Amino acid sequence: MTLPLFFAAATQPVAPSGPIEGLRQTFEHFGVEPKFILFQLISFLIVLVVLYKFAIKPVTATMEERTKKIESGIKYAEEMQAKLAAAQQESTAIAKKAHAEAARLVDEARKTAKEFLDKQTQEATAQASEVLGKARQAIELEHKKMLADARSEIARLVVSTTERVLAKKLTEADRAAYLDTASRELTNV
Repeated sequence: MTLPLFFAAATQPVAPSGPIEGLRQTFEHFGVEPKFILFQLISFLIVLVVLYKFAIKPVTATMEERTKKIESGIKYAEEMQAKLAAAQQESTAIAKKAHAEAARLVDEARKTAKEFLDKQTQEATAQASEVLGKARQAIELEHKKMLADARSEIARLVVSTTERVLAKKLTEADRAAYLDTASRELTNV
């Protein structure tokens, strides 16, 4: 509706008598009244103040608060990521240290086991040597005893056999001399 009035005003020349009068005539020509403009301007300012106070200001505050929360959340996430990286490095270092300690303990256990085995082997060898020595001594003593028993038995048999042989052909004096000589020879052997 204002567009046809605008074209109509453009076609009819207006002769303003002054700048304010010309402006007023132009407003009247378009059907605009200054008192309504003033009321509309006051209404607009009231709506603007109410909107600013109850809509724009709280929305802006909420947006700033959310922005701060988001920034603090990002900062917290970055801190946690840095802490996680540090914790991973620390756990890796601890794992390496534990692995090295375990390897050291295994090596130490192997060394101790080898030393124990060597000691046990030496002790067993010493005991075996001792048992062998005792067995050799026992065998030697048994051998000497057996030889002594054999000598005495042989001497007895020789004396007995000699007595039988000599009893038939020799005199008592010859027999005693032979027995004495045989006894001395057997004891010397």
